[in-house]
Formats: sequence, C-alpha cells, structure tokens
Amino acid sequence: MRSTSYEGHYLAPGVDQSVKLVVLGPFGIGKTTLVGAVSEIEPASTEERMTRAGETVDTLRGLTDKTTTTVALDFGRLTLTDDIVLYLFGGPGQSRFSFMIDQLMHGALGGVVLVDTARVTDSWDAMERLEEAGLPYVVAVNTFAESPRYGEAELRQALDLHPSTPLVMCDVRRRESAKTPLIALVSHLLSRPSLEPAS
Repeated sequence: MRSTSYEGHYLAPGVDQSVKLVVLGPFGIGKTTLVGAVSEIEPASTEERMTRAGETVDTLRGLTDKTTTTVALDFGRLTLTDDIVLYLFGGPGQSRFSFMIDQLMHGALGGVVLVDTARVTDSWDAMERLEEAGLPYVVAVNTFAESPRYGEAELRQALDLHPSTPLVMCDVRRRESAKTPLIALVSHLLSRPSLEPAS
C-alpha cells in the first residue's frame, strides 16, 4: 500500500501505511453515518439542512425523514491495525454534486459502495464511477429495517457483480458492523497484485 506525504504529521508512531478510501452511494444511503460511526477522530462533515429549493432537484423517494444532506464530503480516520490507518472520504449522493466525486477519488486506493435493497439501481452510478477509475471496491448492503431481504446470489445478480468483488452486509449505525466493509475492502486490496491510487 502507498503511504501519503503527510503521514509524519498525522500518524501515530509505528503506523507506516496510510490508505485513502472513498465511501460512495446514492442520496440518503448512510455514507455520513458510516464515516461518523467508525471514525476515531471527530469526523468532518458538510451536512446542511435541506431546503424547499433542494426538493425540486433531489429525489426524496422513500426518504421522508431525511432533513440534512452532504454538500461536499465527509472525512474520518480509522486505525485499522497497528500499522495501517484508513482515511475515509464520503461523497455526496445527489447528481448535482457529482463533480465532487472525481475530486474525492483522486489518490484513493479503493471504495465502498453502499446499497439499499429497496433501491438497488440507485447505487449503479457509484459502481460505474469506481470501475471507470480502475478502483477496486466492496459493495456493502446497509440493512435498513424496512427494506426487503435477498440472498447473496440474488443480490449479486441484481448488481451484476464480478465474482471477485466482495459483497457484505452491515448496519452503518453500529461501529463494529460499519467496519465490516472497510475490513473487507482492505483484505480485497491486499489480495491484488498491485495497488495504484486513482490519478
């Protein structure tokens, strides 16, 4: 894995690998919640209250309780092992902020794509962006209580996942569960012959 130039200022003694990861997915999927749940530092967030003007451009289907939205990014840090620290960058989910995704992917080694089984196709754009950037990723199904349950084979078929792409279930509200896709992604990255950040 590749270390960043700022690690000497922000990494604890003994940590020699810093990894930038992106957390992507549609509007209201739980990206901010995941970053906040796992971050060992106070997460940086650009959550803003939604306005009536925003309702005219953002699809709120199935999100009646949604009152805030990320307008730029979420940022958190997680020391995964004694020598690996993860820097997490959560992207906005609305299409009007999609230009931010390209910026966030710069220098990343991989990504987590969050999925809600009630709106699987909404996550296709995030998967496509990572594939176009040549970045490996993990698909994490966020277990919303009201969403339908499907088996792994059905989900893989619906998402058209490559056999090597990890698929995990998680509850992004719970720290240990929210760490599951991150651990799966790092394992996935370590299994690959070479790692190059997105340029």
